[in-house]
Amino acid sequence: MIFRQFFDSVSSTYTYLISSGYGREALIIDPVLEKTDQYIKLLNELDLRLVKVIDTHIHADHISGLGELRNKTKCITIMGEQAPADVVSMHVKDNEKISIENINLTALYTPGHTDDSYSFLMNDRLFTGDTLLIKGTGRTDFQNGNPYDQYNSLFDRLLKLPEETFIYPAHDYKGENVSTIGEEKKFNPRLQVSSAHEYALIMNNLNLSNPKMMDIAVPENKKMGLSIEKQIELSGITYDRFKKLSTNNEVVLIDLRESIEIKNIPPLENSINVPYTSLQEYLKKDKEKLKNKTVVFYCAVGERSALAVQASQSYNFIQTYHLAGGLKNL
Repeated sequence: MIFRQFFDSVSSTYTYLISSGYGREALIIDPVLEKTDQYIKLLNELDLRLVKVIDTHIHADHISGLGELRNKTKCITIMGEQAPADVVSMHVKDNEKISIENINLTALYTPGHTDDSYSFLMNDRLFTGDTLLIKGTGRTDFQNGNPYDQYNSLFDRLLKLPEETFIYPAHDYKGENVSTIGEEKKFNPRLQVSSAHEYALIMNNLNLSNPKMMDIAVPENKKMGLSIEKQIELSGITYDRFKKLSTNNEVVLIDLRESIEIKNIPPLENSINVPYTSLQEYLKKDKEKLKNKTVVFYCAVGERSALAVQASQSYNFIQTYHLAGGLKNL
């Protein structure tokens, strides 16, 4: 397995790159915009294909690299379902799996630092975002944070994991880069409490100043997704036109969502499922069957389908469209 930890000294942010091996698929957790070229360089050096990028929550102290990595690599961007709908191309729920080649992460909803905070568990490694830090915990005084929610996320979820579970946070301010559940139980001063009320008293009296980048980072991070206007520019069509095309026998309707999404919202009639990460393989294999057809893509919010139109342009299909706004607009 390939595992790399990056550090941004300006925002004290840790970013993680994970892959099952050289020449395979990769994912990145909590990227920083200014470090995008560094991630791309390593991906190229290790012959990795970035397919998914995850943010643990809407960050207030730096601008996320999700949008830039999507633009440069055509990867899927992912956050929890509580994140604003237009920020990423795929949302996950509590306990759902995020998969790439031979790697599986479980999404754990851990609100408190913010109301959209998630942690991600990969075997014995836990990526805690800003929920659990090394010898600390994430502040709870902005972005709908709540110390009682964070107490429950910590004591009812994360601290019940095996004590040997490694902790990889999104930030550290003291030069440490990894801990374990067992160490945090013993040595984290904010966890030495007997009740949620006692924990809330600590968190409500930290009196911290707002992050320097907050007024810039939060608005920017909420608009990382492809806007409807941009989606329409990329051969996006309205639902009315989409509905008419879908009844035509010469139209191939392709659902780009993954299995966990289809369980929540069934596919549209007469469509075939080709997960976005498998699209290039599918197009290469069936390009002769598709060359005289009109191809119409759709997904959850329109971002993957817009990227699919771009990916399919080299195959010279008669016409290629996608449903602007995705299924969320139906």
